[in-house]
Formats: sequence, C-alpha cells, structure tokens
Amino acid sequence: MLENPIIADCVRDIRTSVAFLTRLPIPRAVSDSDADLARASWAFPIAGIVVGLIGALTYVLAYKFGLRPWPSAILSLAATLVVTGCLHEDGLADTADGFGGGATRERKLEIMRDSRIGTYGVCALIISMLIRAGALASLADPRIVVFALIAAHGAARATLPFLMVLAPPARSDGLSHAAGKPAQDRLLIAGVLAIVILGLFLGPLPGLIALILLAAAVGLMAWLCSAQIGGQTGDVLGALEQVGEIVILLVALH
Repeated sequence: MLENPIIADCVRDIRTSVAFLTRLPIPRAVSDSDADLARASWAFPIAGIVVGLIGALTYVLAYKFGLRPWPSAILSLAATLVVTGCLHEDGLADTADGFGGGATRERKLEIMRDSRIGTYGVCALIISMLIRAGALASLADPRIVVFALIAAHGAARATLPFLMVLAPPARSDGLSHAAGKPAQDRLLIAGVLAIVILGLFLGPLPGLIALILLAAAVGLMAWLCSAQIGGQTGDVLGALEQVGEIVILLVALH
C-alpha cells in the first residue's frame, strides 16, 4: 500500500517537534536537521499537549492519592520539568541573566551562552514556578486543572513560530539561525491550533482573552529581544513559552 505523503509529512513533523521539545524517546529521522524545526513548528502545540497531559495525569494521580492541591500542583510541575528536560526554563533563566546582567549586545549574548546561572535567572525561575504552581493549586479541581494544563502547554508553544518570524536570529550561528523562519502556512496552522486549544479547554471568552494576551506577549518579546540583542535566540523562545504558560494559567483562574 502506498503511503499518503501528506500524512507521512504530518507524522514526521509531529515526531520532530515532540523529539525536540521533550525528552520522550522518540527518535528524529536520520534526515532531520535543525532547519526541519521551522517546517515542524506548526506541530509545537501538539508537543505541548503531550506535555500538558503528562502534567495533568500527575496532578490527578496525586489528588486521587489524597494529596492536597499544593503538593499535587508541585508534583505536576515537576513532571513537566522532567519530560521537557527543563528546556524552556533554561531559556527563561538565560534570557533573564543576559538581558538583566549585560551592558552591551555582545555581553548579553555571551552571558546567555554561559552554562552558569546568575541572580536574574534564579529569580526568574522562582517567580515562574511559584506562579504556575500557585495557579494550579488555586484551581484545585482536577478536571479544571487538566483543561488548564493542556491549554497552557499547547497554546504557549504555538507562539514560538510567530516570534521566529517577527524577530530575526540574533546570532549568525546557533539553533535559531539554523532553523530559519517558518513558512506562512506553518504559522496559520499553529495559530488555528492555538485558537482551537484555547477555545476547547478554557472556553470561548477566556480563550479569546488568553489569545489576545498571547499575541501581546509575542509582540512585546519581539520588541524586547530586538532592542536587547538584535533578535531572537533559542533561549528567548524558551522564555516566551514560559510567559505564555503563565498568562494562560492566570486567565484560567477567572
């Protein structure tokens, strides 16, 4: 039987996005390269849904075993950190250190490439994790938490290809430069997925509010990273994902 090339391409893109954005044992194809990330970027929200489901399952199991909302929320957050290898948290910390601690563009980029973490990075991580865990604990109800986690992880990752288009790579090497810009059809699919995810799991009005705030976050990050370092990097993309999660979880509280 002949394999449908459209389905095969979709499966490959999903596999590429999940393999890149998580630590799940899903090998990328031999021909995959960093440049394939732009092509697969439409599937970033699908990888996010996978992460959200793992966090949601952890919360539900913890809650079922009698844990209160706060420890259940912390365990849920820990599960998402493990499954992603702290990929986006690392980007947030590096971005905070670079933007906060560097005086020049070159120094900021140098700090962002340094594997050591500084005060700005530590503070950014603490704030991010406290807000996310606090939001989940405040939601409390396992059903609502499941919906909020899927919405947060799925839609937050839909913002990444838009920043890849709005802001040029800040370096002439590195992941962002190698990946390039997603095509317009990839952006359209990612945007539609974000709208569907937010509408289904947050509801029409909260979903619309979250969508507007996410768009504002993308625009603000594009302006900020261009002003600070002349464009975006993989770390900046990770920082945007963290901001997106926080925005959606806070909307879910209302």
